[in-house]
Amino acid sequence: MSVVTNTTTIGAIEAPSRRNTELALLAFAVVIPVFAYLNVGLAIDGKVPAGMAGYGLGLALLAGVAHLVVRKWAPYADPLLLPLATLLNGLGLVLIWRLDQSPRLIAKSIRDFGSFSPDAPKQMLYSAVGIAMFVGVLLLLKDHRVLQRYTYISMVAALVLLLLPLVPGLGADVFGAKIWIHIGGFSIQPGEFAKLVLAIFFSGYLMVKRDALALASRRFMGLYLPRGRDLGPIITIWAVSLLILVFENDLGTSLLFFGMFVIMLYVATERTSWIVMGLLMAVAGAVSVASFAGHVQARVDAWSDPFACAEKVAACDQMTQVLMSFGSGGILGAGLGQGSSDLIGFAANSDFIFATVGEELGLTGVMVFLLFYGLIIERGVRTALAARDPFGKLLAMGLSGAFALQIFVVAGGVMGLIPLTGMTMPFLAYGGSSVIANWALIGILIRISDTARRPAPAPAPNPDAEMTQVVRP
Repeated sequence: MSVVTNTTTIGAIEAPSRRNTELALLAFAVVIPVFAYLNVGLAIDGKVPAGMAGYGLGLALLAGVAHLVVRKWAPYADPLLLPLATLLNGLGLVLIWRLDQSPRLIAKSIRDFGSFSPDAPKQMLYSAVGIAMFVGVLLLLKDHRVLQRYTYISMVAALVLLLLPLVPGLGADVFGAKIWIHIGGFSIQPGEFAKLVLAIFFSGYLMVKRDALALASRRFMGLYLPRGRDLGPIITIWAVSLLILVFENDLGTSLLFFGMFVIMLYVATERTSWIVMGLLMAVAGAVSVASFAGHVQARVDAWSDPFACAEKVAACDQMTQVLMSFGSGGILGAGLGQGSSDLIGFAANSDFIFATVGEELGLTGVMVFLLFYGLIIERGVRTALAARDPFGKLLAMGLSGAFALQIFVVAGGVMGLIPLTGMTMPFLAYGGSSVIANWALIGILIRISDTARRPAPAPAPNPDAEMTQVVRP
């Protein structure tokens, strides 16, 4: 009895410590972007930017609201997740505002569209909606295990979200990819929300089927191969991913969709053969689709030799500008506000915003940002290891894996490691759907973390045992 009581007491003491740590880290997460904002303003025109106070107060207010909600409804949650997300979101706002000040982009927008509308205020609004989504997740989702009840409903919802861009009159073709829908005056990318719903479905499905999927029928080249009848799920997911790639020309979503399932399948079964089969199927599918899909082939050409087709293909021209931005950044960069990544065009603040990081902060800044992302992924994996239920383990690992995959394909595509996929850097790039969905992802991870770290309640006293001790002579 005394051991359980002490454990509960220690857990109760640790909760305020976590809250204080989070508050201190949040202060740094707000101060650093404010100084970056000041640095950009001084670099551009030598003056303190007029909107710095409003930006700082707005970011501090959003972070404060999020902290109070976590302190009240998730006191045992990981203290690093919220500050890291706030820091990346704040620095993303600074980079977007910096590109809003570009005379080239302003002139190009006026020439092509007749007017110029800055994106930073809109991104601040999207960030506020993202924080509201984060708060809603923590208030409404008292226990993440409730989501297991909606396993197959999540599957249907995910398919609907993925197919919405193909609906005539609703979907929109943007730069060859059909990944957007227009509702009123807003554009929404359903695939960003589909990854969350798919993680719920995969977690519920694999928790039930993991024993059957872990069985091996034969050994080949050191790998235990699964039974033929158990290949159905991965073949189905592979086929759906190819359909998304063919009909929506969306390489990023199809890769994320299939990759997340393979990661979760490996975690559930601990079979290396699933990883090998998944990689082989992904390569085979991408090569086969690239042979007849012009949009995918253009991105492959822009990856293999962008300078050879720069004057003919827009994707090649963008990629040459991106590579030159990274090259001119060097080790320490040109300095915030002093680069020329705006030559990339309108996608400079969305798909290619990491090029601005590379040019203005150099290799050092790139590694720092990747470290921040790596810490979020590490805390997500740590949450999965600490979760006490198999559904929570799979869900936390699936969300962390999807986040890691998105970082890899975006950073790898922009830096020329792999072909471009059209995805955006979480929290950093301009886009409402991305920032809102990723704040929801952080909210779910914080809920799982709080449940995993919360001390177990002390067992109820046993009256029979106490009576025996009293009666015993």
